[in-house]
Amino acid sequence: MRYELGEKKAMRNAYGETLVELGKKYPNLVVLDADLSGSTKTKMFAKEYPDRFFNTGIAEQNMVGMAAGLARTGKIVFASTFAMFASGRAWEQIRNSVAYADLNVKIVATHSGITVGEDGATHQMTEDIAIMRAIPNMKIIAPSDYYETKHVIRWCAEYYGPVYVRMPRGNTETIFKDEEDAKFEFGKARILKEGKDLTIIATGELVPEAIKASVILKENGIDAEVISMPTIKPIDEEAVKNSNDFIVSLEDHNIIGGLGGALSEVIATYGLNKKLLKIGIDDEFGISGKAEELLKYYKLDGESVAKRIMEEYNGKTE
Repeated sequence: MRYELGEKKAMRNAYGETLVELGKKYPNLVVLDADLSGSTKTKMFAKEYPDRFFNTGIAEQNMVGMAAGLARTGKIVFASTFAMFASGRAWEQIRNSVAYADLNVKIVATHSGITVGEDGATHQMTEDIAIMRAIPNMKIIAPSDYYETKHVIRWCAEYYGPVYVRMPRGNTETIFKDEEDAKFEFGKARILKEGKDLTIIATGELVPEAIKASVILKENGIDAEVISMPTIKPIDEEAVKNSNDFIVSLEDHNIIGGLGGALSEVIATYGLNKKLLKIGIDDEFGISGKAEELLKYYKLDGESVAKRIMEEYNGKTE
């Protein structure tokens, strides 16, 4: 099976649209935002359900505290802001007020990774997966396109417990044809392209780049399997075990503690005889620039990824 890339659509738009849909289904669903509803797209929910929307202002820690309190009353709570502020500024409140109590709060963070672009290093959150992954009870999901995002948000509403969802700022190419094709399954990876030589495991907005890289690799005699890993915690261990012996992780995140770190732990825990090449942000801060330019600068675009793999891959091809 092989997936073709489609039109560019914003995952955060899918988030806002799905919140409106869920508001009709769940009268106890509430949404909080830290004065960024226009950017996170929670303004869609605010327009339809003003009595169930709370703008906490530029006070992310307070927002999470309010979310915890509302969850205590039986509400399904979605709280949103930029990834830098959600996982950075409000980390202690998420840990102690939400995760420690195992409350039904969904932290949905937009504007993650270096693809935030011109906002620069202070807003380019490339450490959030690592710091959220270390919190007990927390589940972490990074959808790969617009259609999968809708499924992820619906799953969040049905699941009881804390969840961290990260998504990028800009429009990204769709991987799936429609919502039916997306078929998100929590905790499970999805094979987008089969291949016998090596496996690229990607997450979030870099899944399309993995697909592009696989096409270039094929033209150069390397048959790459492409796996999308939307759920980062818990990681799909079976997918890692069943992958080829040369694995490439691809993420818009620091190579320390993110998807690559999670894959490393699986390989080490089970003593798997596999080589892992981690491609992401190489333990450095970002710089200001357009998202497309930054992907090339940090060598995260499909062409750069393919080139890096060809330099590192030592397997035999036919």
